Amino acid sequence: MIATLYGVVSEKLIDLVVLDINGIGYGLLVPADDYSRLELKQETKLYIHEHIREQAHDLFGFLRLETKHLFEKLLDVNGVGPKMALNMLSIGSSEALRQAIADGDVAFIQQASGVGKRVAERVVIELKDKVGLIGVDLQSTGLLQAEDKMLADEAVEALVALGYTPVDANKALRTIDPKLPTKTRVTHALKGTGK
Repeated sequence: MIATLYGVVSEKLIDLVVLDINGIGYGLLVPADDYSRLELKQETKLYIHEHIREQAHDLFGFLRLETKHLFEKLLDVNGVGPKMALNMLSIGSSEALRQAIADGDVAFIQQASGVGKRVAERVVIELKDKVGLIGVDLQSTGLLQAEDKMLADEAVEALVALGYTPVDANKALRTIDPKLPTKTRVTHALKGTGK
């Protein structure tokens, strides 16, 4: 496994930088913030994440170890691959992304290419307590409902089975009387009547 590479930035191409180490050029995919800081002919050390697949061997480079760790945390989220994680790290600094996750700022995360609302919500829910910052209470944002309450509600389960996320299902049912029969609540939620 490659942990770090130290060499001279010999080229900056559209989507990667080439780090020359004793005549061997390593193509590294880097976040936009790091890309802008790297200068041609500059000696630099990059922290490396290797992503090996059947037909590809990609190297991702980071100027700071903390950024690499955040990248790897993003990879732990279901549905997030290395290119998508890199896109998230490229919408601002790693600190800005960490703060957005802590604050439950789904809209900020959605600015990344290829990141939809569901993935952005998943990133917030799964990583909020892992980014090392104190953020807003997700209960108050509507992104997260009490786990047992969500599971206990048959109407939520029915909407999830129909393709809703648990968050969207709870939002759809928020204004509907919980004393109504499950079938009636689901019907009202699907119609968006809120009665």
